[in-house]
Amino acid sequence: MELLIVIIALIVFVLILVSNGIVIVKQAEVLIIERFGRYHKTLESGLHIILPIIDKYRSFTWRFVKEDFKGNRYIQQSTISRLDLRETVYDFPRQNVITADNVSIEINAMVYFQVTDPFKAVYEINNLPEAIEKLTQTTLRNVIGELDLDKTLTSRDMINSKLREILDEATDKWGVKVNRVELQDINPPREIKNAMEKQMRAERDKRAKILEAEGTKQSDILEAEGFRNAQITRAEGEARSRLIVAEAEAEAIRKVATALKDTKVDPAEYQIALKYITAFSDLIQKGDKTIVLPYEATSLLGSVKTIESIFKN
Repeated sequence: MELLIVIIALIVFVLILVSNGIVIVKQAEVLIIERFGRYHKTLESGLHIILPIIDKYRSFTWRFVKEDFKGNRYIQQSTISRLDLRETVYDFPRQNVITADNVSIEINAMVYFQVTDPFKAVYEINNLPEAIEKLTQTTLRNVIGELDLDKTLTSRDMINSKLREILDEATDKWGVKVNRVELQDINPPREIKNAMEKQMRAERDKRAKILEAEGTKQSDILEAEGFRNAQITRAEGEARSRLIVAEAEAEAIRKVATALKDTKVDPAEYQIALKYITAFSDLIQKGDKTIVLPYEATSLLGSVKTIESIFKN
């Protein structure tokens, strides 16, 4: 009976050893195995067999970002043995940073990083997430300290890129790849915000006045151009009209000259006499009782009568 109990105890002990010796590692996770306190090997995803009691998991401290039912985020620190190789994001709390022009602002940043060398992540640094957080904070202070407030507010992409470059280089010895850094909020003091809002309103008012002035100026220019074009068109029309009249008179003179080429009458005097007759007609229609005729007009009228007699014959 005692032998049976011993055998059963041995079987249970062996089963426990075997069960402890079988290790299943999930995808995107690794286990650090130490033998007698020294690094032995890294177990990647899959089924593995280790020596119980001799081989042990390496435990390390890791920080996690948790969120409660109200949506509030908080940091929880735990001791774990399985290292996650997936990209991890850490949302660090707000911190005060002073710009180059001595303005204190609040900034919170998010860092996306990924463990590329589990050995370095465990043995080269203690509490990797906390180390990355502190490094991010100090680096952020250094970068923002070189910029004034206006440059800080308008250069997020440049700041993100510079932070990522510095952090990636610094964390390379820890077996970490920093993929991206994002500044979430940049909050200047309330008095600075009020001043910036007043400046923005002043800029908008200024732009509105400039646009209104430019519109009035453009309207005046278009109106002046329209008036000038109208005058040019009217002048061109009058010039064409005078040209047509002159060409008609010239044609009339040519025809009269042709008709009078066999007579002693001057065609020019004939045209002048016709204008006298037209003028006399206008004076008579106006009811003028007294008409003063130049002496030369009598000879011109005589020429007209002579020509009329010629045409009749």
